[in-house]
Amino acid sequence: MDKAKFTIGAFAIIFDDKNRVLLCHRRDYDLWNLPGGGVEAGETPWQTVIRETKEETGLDVEIIKLKGVYVKPEKNDLVFSFICKKIGGEITLNEEADQIKYFALDKLPKNTAIKQIKRIKDVYENKEDIYFATQYGKGSIELINGI
Repeated sequence: MDKAKFTIGAFAIIFDDKNRVLLCHRRDYDLWNLPGGGVEAGETPWQTVIRETKEETGLDVEIIKLKGVYVKPEKNDLVFSFICKKIGGEITLNEEADQIKYFALDKLPKNTAIKQIKRIKDVYENKEDIYFATQYGKGSIELINGI
């Protein structure tokens, strides 16, 4: 019997002083998403979110709290969302992101990654509790590619 292997992702939810959330526009797809990515071998999800945020935005962050744990069973993905606070660095465009901006919840771009919109809304709806959720259906990249 084969054991399922999960991929693990970690994403940062960073607010500015106007309670807007930071999003990155990907260079490879016309999508906005939270800074973050896949956990590498020997790395924890909290180390990942700090590393990926620095790589994708130029910002140094500290983790304030774990906000959500999401499972995508169709893809064997486990995703962690962390509320983070900027502690240094400057927003810097790079090979992964050609735009990096803060957005109010009611002004999220229409091309924001579908499942990440849910994760962002979870934070705005209740900043105290940790969300545990299962996310079904195709992701934004699959929809773009017609998979």
